Amino acid sequence: MPALAALPLQAAVWVLQSLPDPVLRLLSGQLTPIRRDDLELCADVQFTLAVLRLMGHRPLDTMTVEEARAEIRSTSRLANTLVEPVARVESLTVDGAAGPLGARLYVPSGTGRRPLIVYYHGGGWVVGDLDTHESVCRFLASEVRAPVLAIDYRLAPEHKYPAAADDAVAAFRWAAREAGALGCDPARIAVAGDSAGGNLSAVVSQVTTREGGPRPAAQMLIYPATDLLDRHPSYRLFGDGFFLTAGEMEWYIGHYLPNTEAAREPKASPLRAPDVAGLPPALVLTAGFDPLRDEGEAYAKRLEEAGTRVWFRRYAGLIHGFANTTSVSRTGRAAMLEAASALRDVLGA
Repeated sequence: MPALAALPLQAAVWVLQSLPDPVLRLLSGQLTPIRRDDLELCADVQFTLAVLRLMGHRPLDTMTVEEARAEIRSTSRLANTLVEPVARVESLTVDGAAGPLGARLYVPSGTGRRPLIVYYHGGGWVVGDLDTHESVCRFLASEVRAPVLAIDYRLAPEHKYPAAADDAVAAFRWAAREAGALGCDPARIAVAGDSAGGNLSAVVSQVTTREGGPRPAAQMLIYPATDLLDRHPSYRLFGDGFFLTAGEMEWYIGHYLPNTEAAREPKASPLRAPDVAGLPPALVLTAGFDPLRDEGEAYAKRLEEAGTRVWFRRYAGLIHGFANTTSVSRTGRAAMLEAASALRDVLGA
């Protein structure tokens, strides 16, 4: 259970999550369940969306880049106040493609040579940082019982594609070289990430498999963006009202890519790789009410058809961003507990 910190709003949200579903829906301002595409939105998610509206959260595509980054930092405080305890947190510098990158190592309690998880945060390659994704990194460290190395890769539009992808590959290779010094097993390094970070994890797995040398022992893709060229049906179904919007995705992609043609490249759109055979075991998580749902599931299917070992879950009543809600959403926490257990099994943690 997360350690309770001082801010009353976050503590209140956590306590309210224990209320029965009808009460949560009443508090959200809509008594009836929200249904779409034969799916029902979880009551606690419906309540969380109402809290975000009360906090004044608005679509990022209506903002400047700096305003959007500030908005995400502000929103993330709701999730980051109640966090999992770890034994220690270290600030590090790792190799990027064009110079040093900041990083943060979350070390859980325990001893011995353990696996390592290299984590790439979400945020559309434009927003997000080490602080905004502290909750998910702490959670994975604690539940997988493996250190988590979070990477502060370069962001667009200051650094357009392929900067983030190249940094992700370089940081993984640094981790593979330095794993022993970090007290971890070089043969058991996973890559993981949410949204844009899931995209980068898939890219790292493809590039390192294709080019040789160390490659991940597993890839954890949490509602990943896998196709930046086509807009799959889930964009139309869930493009508004469920946290991540279709408009925000267009805004992200427009800032990240230098041109439309770049979206055809596998380093931008892993789903478009001509060959996905021989990749590391994959854990693919999608949310039912998410514009990115269909492309994530299409990638899981392609991997499976190519012979890759795939652990796939669609969390039908959840929305994009649930990985960051383990301290404020009972259903988000349950989903991530299941996923962490699966990753722990794959890595033999």
